[in-house]
Amino acid sequence: MATRRGKLDGRVAIVTGSASGIGRATALALAAEGAAVLVADVDEAGAIAVAGEIARRGGRASAQRADVADERSVAAMVAAAVERYGGLDILHNNAAAVDPALMSRDGEVAAMEVEVWERTFAVNLRGPMLGCKHAIPRLLERGGGAIVNTSSAAGWAGDLTRSAYGASKAALEALTRYVATQYGKRGVRCNAIAPGVIATPALAANVPPEQIALYERTVLTPRLGLPENIAAAVVFLVSDDGAFVTGQTLRVDGGLLVHHPATSF
Repeated sequence: MATRRGKLDGRVAIVTGSASGIGRATALALAAEGAAVLVADVDEAGAIAVAGEIARRGGRASAQRADVADERSVAAMVAAAVERYGGLDILHNNAAAVDPALMSRDGEVAAMEVEVWERTFAVNLRGPMLGCKHAIPRLLERGGGAIVNTSSAAGWAGDLTRSAYGASKAALEALTRYVATQYGKRGVRCNAIAPGVIATPALAANVPPEQIALYERTVLTPRLGLPENIAAAVVFLVSDDGAFVTGQTLRVDGGLLVHHPATSF
């Protein structure tokens, strides 16, 4: 990592939910491009493991336990990045409520438990809002920066289940546009990525094999997405390559939502 000039040399990034899956892949990709990365996750042991993986590859990283639903924890996370690396340039709000015990209760609206709804929104929407709230002043100190929020294809189309999850992701895209509008002239860009079906531990834990097989048939690509596909999109959006992109949601979904639902493969 340290032997070539990267797109993000000299920049500091925070990636939430980065102990596994998309967050881990993004932390690795940002570090490979030269960024110092704060690997933040409620799973502290997992965050430490990913930070160690980055260090072994020659990059700069450290771990921080962070519960994005708790404001004090988010504030401490941002402060830790600034203290350790001298500032902040990039925030990837990736943490999401994907605990199988919670998602298994996230079903139809008429049967929705308020506790499930509120916990899902606390992580998926309040968490990114708190990340933006505490990161934006630090980004402004450096003359601007970039924020990427991980949304979902679930925020674009209705489903028979996971109502709270889908609604929270749709709301996150609205938050993305508001942040982009309010801080764009001051140098802060904010975008969202809406992954489709990505082969992560969370997918295996929450989606039955027969439904995964259905997704495999209906995406327009030969395979499901990989965490590295999302990480590559994040790198584009936070680097100078994406300097004129803000307020957008980039769907990285293998064409899942672009064809007629009656189409069969």
